[in-house]
This record gives sequence, structure tokens and C-alpha cells, in this order.
Amino acid sequence: MKAGSSGRDMAVPVPIERLWTVKDVATYLGVSKSWVYQHAEAGDLPCLRVGALLRFDPDAIRTWARHRATAGTSTTKRGS
Repeated sequence: MKAGSSGRDMAVPVPIERLWTVKDVATYLGVSKSWVYQHAEAGDLPCLRVGALLRFDPDAIRTWARHRATAGTSTTKRGS
């Protein structure tokens, strides 16, 4: 057997989750698409720009939502 051919040096592919769209984030958070656009544009919601499009890292959105829930801050509009 050749040195280094034990299989330990072989890279294991890591599955990469696709970026979320505005619709995906709105569905996950239970808010409107316009809410997502407003908070992303304001810098409150972590997002990536792909040209003119907004895309979201699912892990970043989940972390953001957990921190908001821990802080006791609601992501939905409150009624009058």
C-alpha cells in the first residue's frame, strides 16, 4: 500500500444548503415578503446581495431568529 493511500487523506464532500430567497425567509419566519425586504434593507436581517437580488444564508437566519427569540423580541407586527 502506498503512503497516504489509507483513505484518511481523501476529502469528504460536505453538503451545502442552498441560499434562501425572500419567500423562503418569509415562510420560515412567518412574516410577509415586504417585511423581509424592509428589514434586510435596514440592515436588521442578515442578507447577501447577488446582483440586484437578495439571498439569505439559512444558518444566519436561524441564528438571527434564535437570538431574537432569546431576547424576547417578536418578528411579527403587533396589532393596535
